[in-house]
Amino acid sequence: MRSGPLGRCAAAMITPFTEDGALDPAGAERLAAHLVRRGGCDALVVNGTTGESPTTSDAEKATLLRAVRGAVGGDALVVAGVGTADTRHTIELARSAQQAGADGLLVVTPYYSRPTQEAIARHLLTVADATELPVMLYDIPARTGEGTALTLDTLRRLAEHPRIVAVKDCSFDLLKAGRALAETDLAYYAGSDELNLPLLSIGASGVVSTAANVVGTQVRAVLDACAAGELETAGRRHRALLPLVAALTGHGPGTVAVKALFRAAGLPGGPVRPPLLPADPALTTLLAGALRAAVAEE
Repeated sequence: MRSGPLGRCAAAMITPFTEDGALDPAGAERLAAHLVRRGGCDALVVNGTTGESPTTSDAEKATLLRAVRGAVGGDALVVAGVGTADTRHTIELARSAQQAGADGLLVVTPYYSRPTQEAIARHLLTVADATELPVMLYDIPARTGEGTALTLDTLRRLAEHPRIVAVKDCSFDLLKAGRALAETDLAYYAGSDELNLPLLSIGASGVVSTAANVVGTQVRAVLDACAAGELETAGRRHRALLPLVAALTGHGPGTVAVKALFRAAGLPGGPVRPPLLPADPALTTLLAGALRAAVAEE
């Protein structure tokens, strides 16, 4: 495993809300401390998709980031999701995140307007120029739309920028990832839990994991076994998590599933914001069973 610039085991942290749907900064502080000090995470990604960033305001994003930063202190890195479809807005969020204490930025490729690769590259380079923080690119074409996947040529170009240091990879393109690892200095982070071990096995530095919200120590155990060269153990631990990963992501967004489990466990989370809908009792029961099995397996 390569040494990663933005941690190894990062939870894609949910954003806690109160029961009336308002931001819950105190809950975020409790959750962040839990994920770092008991959950095995050495980094947290806030204001990402799992954190319901499409439905939180800029002010809420800054408040959340400050709460998380204060809760974990120097015990973990805090990476702020700032990506939008608007270059100017993304720059504003990036500068706000730097002021709020972020250690790095997660910047998704711009979506909906279907920019060309040249336009995507210019967008990402402009954002990287806007602050002094390291940038993790977010390559997730299933969410951003056809044609927005970062090509290998674009990754090579972006890797030349001194502050573009990493990729959160949800492209499901192991060939591209392997070539980028071989041909650039970019650190790769698995962004889809089912691909954690496959990407780690070809040189990825870590994970940005939805599952780490609920089984952070088990996700970390896969990384530790892989780093120690214990590939049989890493494979067994990875496979043991796959039924839970399927449950978390196979019935809607992972945010819904994680918040359902947190509600059942009495952890901060609260409701999801529309247009998301909460998990129904049947799904909550399925999720709880998958979580128990994953924890018992180890």
